[in-house]
Amino acid sequence: MGGLDDAQATSSEKAAPGKATILALGKAFPHQLVMQEYLVDGYFRDTNCDDPELKRKLTRLCKTTTVKTRYVVMSQEILKKYPELTLEGTPTVKQRLDICNDAVTHMAIEASQACIKSWGRPVSDITHLVYVSSSEVRLPGGDLYLASGLGLSPETQRVMLYFVGCSGGVAGLRVAKDIAENNPGSRVLLATSETTIIGYKPPSADRPYDLVGVALFGDGAGAMIIGSDPVSETEKPLFELHSAMQQFLPGTDKTIDGRLTEEGISFKLARELPQVIEDNVEGFCEKLMGAGGFGKEWYNKMFWAVHPGGPAILNRIEKRLDLVPEKLNPSRRALMDYGNASSNTIVYVLEYMIEESSKIKEVDQDHNDWGLILAFGPGITFEGILARNLTTSV
Repeated sequence: MGGLDDAQATSSEKAAPGKATILALGKAFPHQLVMQEYLVDGYFRDTNCDDPELKRKLTRLCKTTTVKTRYVVMSQEILKKYPELTLEGTPTVKQRLDICNDAVTHMAIEASQACIKSWGRPVSDITHLVYVSSSEVRLPGGDLYLASGLGLSPETQRVMLYFVGCSGGVAGLRVAKDIAENNPGSRVLLATSETTIIGYKPPSADRPYDLVGVALFGDGAGAMIIGSDPVSETEKPLFELHSAMQQFLPGTDKTIDGRLTEEGISFKLARELPQVIEDNVEGFCEKLMGAGGFGKEWYNKMFWAVHPGGPAILNRIEKRLDLVPEKLNPSRRALMDYGNASSNTIVYVLEYMIEESSKIKEVDQDHNDWGLILAFGPGITFEGILARNLTTSV
């Protein structure tokens, strides 16, 4: 591909032969919907904390995150059954995993069923499963429970990605792309499922960074079907996955630091995280776009499906790449409606991307279909896919 001419030539074509495509999307959520405006009072009530300074800090954070609503597994019933979850320093990893293991499987099954229904082919046509979660620990893993719950063939080939955090959805997509392109005729189910109960803790002046997670993170599940050479009679490809890339930044392994302890998962997000991403995102994008013959002059001609780690990260990317504000609308909408739901969130972003691109097509017949799918996680690890939006093809 040589950039402008080739991209325009392929803008109205269907998926390229042999290239992996996303064939369907699905999502699912727990039943508890949290309105951000009520979160602070509820959280401090549930944890029996009356620290006014921490309450003021969380109130400020809840406004700056731009989140409006989130879904969570945590409920009054769970707190009543496990009151020790609100007690500082209490070993509760067993209780948390009892809750999380069941919850993520239930949500993953629901999201996958929604995705398979949208896909339109029978569940027996799924040949591979990629399962992503940072919210459970068990042997056998959640991939087996999901496969059993969906009624997948015992010969379905499974891959698990555990504890890759916010980059997990795009990492799973990269793995699914490789599987689909190297196994002609295969159909890969990618499922992600997350809950914050694994790291739920009472507020503490010793852990002020925990409040960022309280104000930002949500629960849910996502699913995609990936395959190459779509069957025209039964499948409608959404995105072609052209090239994928992963890169970690040496010396940044403590910037996102998560550990499984007796009290569940403990996370620390360093203040410099948005700056580190800003400093490195342009070089990463240039390498990824170079695989398709695109240069930086294409930034505002392409779509941007970016995992919304938080508003600061989105703002830094927008500033660094000089993007017009509407380019990150799908990411900002996903953050507003669902919070940062870790690996799941890229599914929600892609759904909004399809919705927004249809509006663009109505007013701009010369639109460009190419874009980037991006996420950032522990490492710090960058995950990216150069993709083509096939829903806008004429």
